[in-house]
Amino acid sequence: MEENAAAQFERGTDGPKVIVVGIDGSDSSWRAASYAAGLARRQSSKLVLVYVQPVLPAGAAMGAPVADATHEVAEELMAEIRQATERLQGIYSVRWEFHTLRGDPYNGMVQMADELKADAVVVGASESAGHRIMGSVAVRLVKAGRWPVTVVP
Repeated sequence: MEENAAAQFERGTDGPKVIVVGIDGSDSSWRAASYAAGLARRQSSKLVLVYVQPVLPAGAAMGAPVADATHEVAEELMAEIRQATERLQGIYSVRWEFHTLRGDPYNGMVQMADELKADAVVVGASESAGHRIMGSVAVRLVKAGRWPVTVVP
């Protein structure tokens, strides 16, 4: 029975292979992305940047301009990520990919971390006062207890 247990793969035992980082354009999320990129470089991990486009409840829907704005944020983030990787190309070699999806940031991060079999999750500390009601995404990810979570101030 112990032989079988030893043969099973345990995520994260040899360092993270996949690091998922949440980005939303805030300063703390860019610091989280920088931290995660350094970790990915040192550990030879794949860096996965995730932007979850918020979806407003039906009662608060304001029409196309809001949907267009969240799409614009995703496009701007992708452009910023491309510029950053072009500047660093040749200096650091980090395998990375960018995903964007729509929904609640916490659920989106959980979905991506599960789908990609993340070994680690990195997020920026909340800069919003609203997290006191719902709980910040970072705190909710830590409480989920499914991956090591690093919260970058």
